[in-house]
Amino acid sequence: MAVLAADHAVKKAEAIVPPLWMCIPFAGLLLCIAVMPLIKPAWWEKHQPWAVILWSVLFVIPYAVVYGMGTAAETVLECIIGDYLTFIVLLFGLFCVAGNITMEGDLAGSPRVNVILLTLGTVLSSLIGTTGASMLMVRPVIKMNSWRKKRAHIMVFFIFLVSNIGGCLTPVGDPPLLMGFSRGVPFFWSLHLFPILLFNMVVLLTVFYWIDRRAYCRDIASGRMPDISRPGTKITIKGLHNIIFLVMIVAAVILSGVLPELPLFRDASGNVKGIPVFGSVTLTWPAIIEMAIILLAAFLSFKTTDQEVRKKNHFTWGAIQEVAVLFIGIFITMQPALMILKSMGASLGLTKPMEMFWVTGALSSFLDNTPTYLVFLTTAGVMGFTKGIATTLGTVPVKMLTAISCGAVFMGANTYIGNAPNFMVKSISEENGIRMPSFFHYLLWSVCVLVPVFLLDTLVFFR
Repeated sequence: MAVLAADHAVKKAEAIVPPLWMCIPFAGLLLCIAVMPLIKPAWWEKHQPWAVILWSVLFVIPYAVVYGMGTAAETVLECIIGDYLTFIVLLFGLFCVAGNITMEGDLAGSPRVNVILLTLGTVLSSLIGTTGASMLMVRPVIKMNSWRKKRAHIMVFFIFLVSNIGGCLTPVGDPPLLMGFSRGVPFFWSLHLFPILLFNMVVLLTVFYWIDRRAYCRDIASGRMPDISRPGTKITIKGLHNIIFLVMIVAAVILSGVLPELPLFRDASGNVKGIPVFGSVTLTWPAIIEMAIILLAAFLSFKTTDQEVRKKNHFTWGAIQEVAVLFIGIFITMQPALMILKSMGASLGLTKPMEMFWVTGALSSFLDNTPTYLVFLTTAGVMGFTKGIATTLGTVPVKMLTAISCGAVFMGANTYIGNAPNFMVKSISEENGIRMPSFFHYLLWSVCVLVPVFLLDTLVFFR
């Protein structure tokens, strides 16, 4: 996701503060995502695009009546061009490249093996991003556990760790940290979060091990056995050259945070140069460069990889299509909520790290965590602190910045829509025959597992 995406939402929010009732379409779309797969799954799968269009129109028309057609058009285009477009291109590129890498062998999914896989994925998240690590690791994890009946809990913890919490150590790991880097936070500052990451990994992997061990024993007792034809452990990876294209995508993400700050990409007024679209909406050159590199990487990945690899991965376009359709509606309808959040940020009276951690995290569970992070980073920056990390928004105490960063990154795991990889992992898992928890059932997992861990984080790190 481009770093400038959140700026678009923030600038718009400074000019307009919509009434609370304009958030109804956003709530309605979320309710559909949560409820419709339970009561009419076949209908929902077929009619998702129409539901997205309906709720988007129910936001756009009242917004246009109140603020004018021009403002409504600019708001929607700003959201699509500045936010959604770069988001979906990044997700598409990673989906394509990771789909061309397959892992085969006789390493069967067991509690010990699954802990190792989740640990590896969590570490990778900070190196290639939560989306990149999720797309790279999700199919191997599914394959190695294909012999098991009870697998949903494995993918739930995969979302907790690989798709979210693991991305906290570098700006590449998660878009909010890239936003912080572009605002003056040192690139390697987030390595200070390692003790918190390690603490959460130990707690969550311990809980996971005992849950998985119980499920594993039940599978063995019911007569299920892994299909291992030879003794020993042999693993082969095909399509490994695609790591080059994965590195290309990571480089494109880093460039999206660096290029806008270079004088070459700014005009005399300090605005980032680009192609004018409508009003103040501009498709910036850094965003174009980022998307071009990502799409080139996806194209080269397909051209240089035998289609047999994709067949072994059961590669289809269903998961990316579902995410593309649902998230364009989410991005459009959540604009009023982001504007209201921006207008209220400074008046919420958040002066303690633990308050920043929970409020940033709670909102990041349902809203885009990048603009949410920016709102509270800006709020902390204008509080007049004199000691801490010097950013372009002001000086922010280390503990305050730590709380905002962890809240935005960690609590995206609380819901399927908290972070894009969450929904992608859910879709790919279901394509491979895993019955994933419903929206509310997943939320129950979060309340029972994640919330106690976050309470421990508060007591240990943010008091």
